[in-house]
Amino acid sequence: MSDFQKFLSDSFLWVEGAAAIMALLYLKKLKGHYWQFFIYYLVTIFICELIGKWGGDYVSFSKTKYYNYIVIPFQFIFFFWLYAIKSFNNKKLFWIVALTYVISFILSRLFFKESKVYFSFSYTLGCLLLMFLVIKEYYNQVNSANILHFNENRMFYINLGVTLFYIGTLPFFTFYSLLRAYIQIWNIYFDYFLLSGIVMYVLFSISFIWGKQNS
Repeated sequence: MSDFQKFLSDSFLWVEGAAAIMALLYLKKLKGHYWQFFIYYLVTIFICELIGKWGGDYVSFSKTKYYNYIVIPFQFIFFFWLYAIKSFNNKKLFWIVALTYVISFILSRLFFKESKVYFSFSYTLGCLLLMFLVIKEYYNQVNSANILHFNENRMFYINLGVTLFYIGTLPFFTFYSLLRAYIQIWNIYFDYFLLSGIVMYVLFSISFIWGKQNS
């Protein structure tokens, strides 16, 4: 990891922390509203990242399994819930995408057990499902009667952040092992992964400042 990448990696973590702190400042205002769960999500993810970064100094555990079986699934399931149930008011859609994502872990074990790419299989599918929800959210926003006030829509900032990070890094994680053979391309994607992650959490913070509770 270059000095620049190390700087971005450290910045990524602390921007996550700043987003969690910013969210907590709005906890009282959003108490009783479903947006309070987004606050809990940001705090939980920051704690998970702290464990991932320094937890190994105190307890021995596999970071690969920790992220692939706990942290990343938690992120996807939360966003499936936020989009399908809260934004689209469609519980059926939530269960379809959530169960499809969970089944991907079974398929990974059955068909990619000895392969290095099996971890990326569930991530790729999760991103594709999330991309479907993201596109649907954009469609709803564009066709909304409040399109001229999009800057007051909290989901606008969240959707943009998710697009830049999860959808933007999809090729990187899908072909992660293959890209390692092309270190220059891999470094470009890795830089984008870190930068887009920072931007995403900045947008999450902005969503509390400019977004309205009823958006």
